[in-house]
Amino acid sequence: MSDILDNWRGGVLPVSATLRDAINNLNESSLKIVLIVNELDQLLGTVSDGDIRRGLLGTVSLDSPIVEVLHKNPFIVPEGMERDLVVQIMIANKIQQLPIVNSDNQLVGLHQWDDVAVITPRLNTFVIMAGGKGTRLQPHTENCPKPMLEVAGKPMLEHIIERAKTDGFQNFVISVHYMGHMIMDYFGDGAAMGVSITYLNEKEPLGTAGALSLLDPKPSIPIVVSNGDVISDIRYSDLLDFHERHDAAATMAVKVHEIAHQFGVVNMNGIEISGFEEKPVIQNHINAGVYVLDPGSLEALVHGDNCDMPSLFERLRLKGHRIVAYPMHEPWLDVGRPNDLAKANGQINR
Repeated sequence: MSDILDNWRGGVLPVSATLRDAINNLNESSLKIVLIVNELDQLLGTVSDGDIRRGLLGTVSLDSPIVEVLHKNPFIVPEGMERDLVVQIMIANKIQQLPIVNSDNQLVGLHQWDDVAVITPRLNTFVIMAGGKGTRLQPHTENCPKPMLEVAGKPMLEHIIERAKTDGFQNFVISVHYMGHMIMDYFGDGAAMGVSITYLNEKEPLGTAGALSLLDPKPSIPIVVSNGDVISDIRYSDLLDFHERHDAAATMAVKVHEIAHQFGVVNMNGIEISGFEEKPVIQNHINAGVYVLDPGSLEALVHGDNCDMPSLFERLRLKGHRIVAYPMHEPWLDVGRPNDLAKANGQINR
């Protein structure tokens, strides 16, 4: 555990902040918590990653006041508390951040568990779907499979593997088809990256889920699946924990997508005008291309048959299995078109 973090002030927001402000703060800060204070710097509460995800599944919007998801009674400790006692409190309550306040309840610091150097090994298989032709990315994909296109100097696939590795994943399976030899030649068995990589060879395109029917041996614990063209700062370990905590057959990471209407909208009831909305913003949850699947969910697949992931989820739903959404707020980009590729290269600096 670190001592009082020098950069804790970067996680402080005023009570007037919005959910969008909190998301931006979490993405820019390494604290994994937002500290909400009033004009006297008194701690009013905290907002965690989980608080935001629960809010996004409910009725709040990105521009809702932060108080709508505020955890108003967080664990706190006074100034000068002995380190050993702080550690005991954090362990007993399974928390990684512990705000420090003075006698006037003013925020003066933050204790944070130092888990950077300790990575919990994940035995779960991590599958990456990399067999698509990337037609929309032509001419870039005429002589290169889409997941091997470079972003910030290295293939998108390498970014995904490196990100998953930092979350403790070591066992990777890459599904290949279009120019698959280029992927296999580049990554080999994964030893150069300190991981294990095997391959699923699709004789014909099998969609974003169909290749999972080729897994041999069949997994005995949940697997994480990612499209090979998704660049994100998502914590795969958090996604896996969420899946297991909610006892789901399948979990889909979803991202809030906003569409700004360019015209004023007239609400109608028959021919009667019932109201007006000036250029409203419509919010939807979209499929982020990252999933967790229980072993039993793969029984809904037919060996060697084409199947997309939404179709697999629908099959599971119709059979009465629990399928859930994991709302993500982390930076995310589906690199499907040339301008997406250019955007990714402009945004990512790793």
